[in-house]
Order: sequence, then C-alpha cells, then structure tokens
Amino acid sequence: MKRQGRPTVAVLGAGLIGVDLAAKIMRSDLLDCGLVAGRDQRTPGLRQAADLGIATSADGVRSVLEAETPFDIVFDATNAMAHAEHAELLGRSRILLVDLTPSRVGRMIVPSVNGTDVPEHGDVNMVSCGGQAAVPILHAITRLHRVDHVEVVTTAAGLSVGRSTRLNLDEYVDTTQEAVRTFTGVKGVKAILNVSPARPPATFRVAMTLIGDGLDAGSVRDAVDEAAADVQAFAAGFAVSACVVADGRAFVAVEVNSRGDRLPAYAGNLDIINSAAIKVAERHAAQAFTLAEEKTA
Repeated sequence: MKRQGRPTVAVLGAGLIGVDLAAKIMRSDLLDCGLVAGRDQRTPGLRQAADLGIATSADGVRSVLEAETPFDIVFDATNAMAHAEHAELLGRSRILLVDLTPSRVGRMIVPSVNGTDVPEHGDVNMVSCGGQAAVPILHAITRLHRVDHVEVVTTAAGLSVGRSTRLNLDEYVDTTQEAVRTFTGVKGVKAILNVSPARPPATFRVAMTLIGDGLDAGSVRDAVDEAAADVQAFAAGFAVSACVVADGRAFVAVEVNSRGDRLPAYAGNLDIINSAAIKVAERHAAQAFTLAEEKTA
C-alpha cells in the first residue's frame, strides 16, 4: 500500500545488491518499499529484508505479478538472463522497471548524464557499476575534446562480486563498452574487468585512459571535477584519485567507497549502481507527483 502518497516499490533479487537497495529505499522520502522477492526462502537476504520490516517472498517475479496492489516501480537485481524474462512479463504493466543487470534490454541511463530521459513507464538499464563510475567522466571530457580511443579498467573486490554478477561477466564487459560508445561517440572502446582476490579487499576502482588530439590538462581536470561533483551529489563515496594529461593521453582514475547502509566500505561497485538506481527512481517519483498535482489543480 502507498504510504503518504509515495510510489510503491518492489525489489527482485535478495543478494548483496537487492538488500542494500531495500535499505536505501527505506531511507528515501519519495519511495515506499513494499516487497523484496527472491527464489529461495533460505536466502539470507530475505531474512535481512524481513528484519527491516519489509514484506518478502520466495516466489520471484510471480509475487510481483500477483500482488494485490500493483507496484509503481520494480528494481531488478537478479541477472541479465532472468531480466529478459522479467521485462517481457512486467512490460505488460504500466510500471517503471529499473534494471541493475547488464542486460542492455532497456534504455541505458546514467543519472548525471541523461537522467532526465527516464520514461513514465518502461524498462531502463543502469548499465554496470563500472559504467556508472566511468561514463560521467568520459562524457564530460569528450564533450570538449576529440578522443579516438578509450580504455576502461574496472577492479572490484571478489567479496563484492556476487553469483549473479559472476554469471554475467561477458555481459558486463559488453554493456560497459556499449555505454561508453553511446555516451561519448568514441568507436574505439575497450573495457576490462578485474575481480581481485586481495586481502584486505580492494577498494572499487575504475581507471580510464583516453587517446586523442588537443587534450589539455586544465580543461580535462575542470571537466573531471565538474562531473565528479555531479556524481557525488548522490554517491558521496565517489572520488577522483588521479588525473594526468600528457602527450595526447589522459589518465583518470576514480575510487568509490560505500557509505554505510548494509555494504562494507570496499563495495563501492554495489553502492554506486544502487545509488544511481535510487536517484532515477526518486526523480521519476518526483516528476509523477508534480504531474499529479498539476492534474488536480
């Protein structure tokens, strides 16, 4: 049920991403978490969601489809293969489906770049954690300079990479590359993902190398700082750790620390994609509320 007029939200998936999403939704002034759905009642995430006071189900997408009161927004935190089925089933409803898998089924959204393009309903894709960290920086630089080649190297701690993500490593790389091409216009793009077994766990890091003409240290740094500030507005743990320009090359590295909720500090990969998804849903909720007010005025 809607509380205080807020849209009701369901989360598909009870892994690391799903439970953190639920915790973030519970803190939101614009969203109401009505359900966390998994596929196995023994999943620890379902118990954790129940401890937060959220209704849970082990019936997966069926529990969303058969809900007595339809949901307004559904987050899909399962895997790319499952999302294709979920998109087909949920696409018959007038909901906003926010996809946190690298499926490339829906419209790719990076909040600080094209976050105003979220449709009233339909399927939007949050690209990947590496995409959410890299695209704002790369988009800002390529708006000012001609770039011919981009390489994006993402490093995530093994403890922060769950089973669903490990099933989708190829999709992760392909989707990240496609997002960089789409948002920068650069055809020569290479993405690499490293899953680090290091102890203590490695902080989530994305390193970007750009090759092009006229790359200027001052303008690149200004563009990077402005883009970083936009991301920090919703992902406070995002920080630029390096920015070097020389001889037609620019090297930019960012690190993301998780800021609380139910994730350890090193799991910035999960924090940034979840924070971006919440930003999209909250903007959608605010727009829907404004439209409703206009209709009743």
